[in-house]
Amino acid sequence: MSHTVLTVTNRTLEEMKKYYEVHATGKLPTGAVFAAKTANCSITGYRSGKVLFQGKGAGTETARWSGETAAAPAKKKNTVANALPANFHSLSVIGSDEVGTGDYFGPITVVAAFVKKEQIAALQAIGVQDSKNLTDAQIINLAKRIVQVIPYSLLILHNEKYNEWQMQGMSQGKIKALLHNQALIKLHEKILPDRPEAVLIDQFAEKTTYYRYLNGQKRIFQENVYFSTKGESVHIAVAAASIIARYAFVKEMDKLSKQAGFTIPKGAGSQVDVAAARLIQEKGEGALLHFTKRHFANTEKAKRLINRR
Repeated sequence: MSHTVLTVTNRTLEEMKKYYEVHATGKLPTGAVFAAKTANCSITGYRSGKVLFQGKGAGTETARWSGETAAAPAKKKNTVANALPANFHSLSVIGSDEVGTGDYFGPITVVAAFVKKEQIAALQAIGVQDSKNLTDAQIINLAKRIVQVIPYSLLILHNEKYNEWQMQGMSQGKIKALLHNQALIKLHEKILPDRPEAVLIDQFAEKTTYYRYLNGQKRIFQENVYFSTKGESVHIAVAAASIIARYAFVKEMDKLSKQAGFTIPKGAGSQVDVAAARLIQEKGEGALLHFTKRHFANTEKAKRLINRR
């Protein structure tokens, strides 16, 4: 089996984890931070910074990241995050983030949230931080408080539309770009005449790629827009957006669980395969278009579970 190994920076490792989350296997080898499997390549990223590519597509996937290796930092382009003003964390900023892209069940939720500089301390005081570090109960409690004090725009892309777009050949990256752009436009209209000093999108694609995804759109928001991975640590507006988006996602998952008649799990691991198999058996394979992102590998895994019974 063809294989290659890259050594990458921590930042690139996080980018790779996010990039491949749609293909996550749900099983992590010892020392790994992510494991994914595409149609022709298995990718495993380790805390050490080493990333193993195995399979026919190893060369292609390695080439995708070879310019980001730790071995050649001098050649690496300055990231947009590095271009942020030194006082960025204290500015009045709109933060934009999404939730649900790596979950087999449930929609994608995108939120743009506006935090004025005079609101930053108050949000910090109530514990606003990266939603991934919070329990669902904490998310619910915080979100209910945040939405009372800051303006935001929430978009929910339900699975029927997601699957329709995906079957038309639209990548998840393009889908996310369309949602972020629309959320930003809606929020700017909502807060007028106020204007943020900057906009920060939690980075899921390079700036040029993001705007290429938006080619052909009637309106494209580009005013003072910055991109950064781990955006929630750069400005609290992204953390607030993340919490509201997670809250919306949790509520949608609760609705799906009621419709299914059993608890729908988050993520894309083995427990998800079992739930998908049960859903198919009880409601038919057609139900996947409503409940799931059908192109995930979990669909075939669920079918294999059914065939073994």
